[in-house]
Amino acid sequence: MATHLPEVVAMPASSGIRERLIVALDMSNGATAQALVQRVGDAAGIYKIGLQLFTHEGPALVRDLVGSGRRVFLDLKLHDIPNTVSHAVRAATELGVHMLTVHASGGAAMMRAATDAAGAHLSILAVTVLTSLNDDDMLETGVSGRVTDQALRMAALAQNAGCKGIVSSPREALLIRKSLGEGFAIVTPGIRPTGTESNDQQRTATPAQAIANGASHIVVGRPITHAADPAEAARAIISEMEQARISR
Repeated sequence: MATHLPEVVAMPASSGIRERLIVALDMSNGATAQALVQRVGDAAGIYKIGLQLFTHEGPALVRDLVGSGRRVFLDLKLHDIPNTVSHAVRAATELGVHMLTVHASGGAAMMRAATDAAGAHLSILAVTVLTSLNDDDMLETGVSGRVTDQALRMAALAQNAGCKGIVSSPREALLIRKSLGEGFAIVTPGIRPTGTESNDQQRTATPAQAIANGASHIVVGRPITHAADPAEAARAIISEMEQARISR
């Protein structure tokens, strides 16, 4: 069981820019993930393990990365009754992970159960609207209004429920930051450096656009993991982030 973990707080804009880059380990093989982490090294501050990799490798890989001094963002997007989510969050705290996602659509009671179970050792981030969805998808699932409206609604609900931050498209980050203020993490996936493909995500932005819009962290997968030199790709993204931060 992990003990004496440092308190986790939402990262302000002035924090080291390297700590604001999250590398998505969107692969199914633990050995491949470990090799990628070694290649990126200290060029990035946090590594994300999502459903694909966690389902293949389980908690052992998380323990290995945490044990090697890496910060791990466990992106499981928990969505269940409050009691079940509470127990899952406690298990994540024992793994020593830095961040963990739940779905904001699970409701305030579920998110409060998650934040209570996390205590000071783990940042609970609430997913607002998946970056693969658009306005038509919202209507199809019975949600009235635009994606932006739903993202703002879910972000406010998450903040009131005690979450340390939210996960949202960079397209909504500016409005969310203006609405919720500073001191609240906004983690943005769907980041695509200029000239790269959007793949299966609808609402994308460049690293500079995301930071300029108020994102506290950006999540980057294929532009780093598929690069010939992943560390250099990460450093180039950090440079773009730094320039955007200075110009804000």
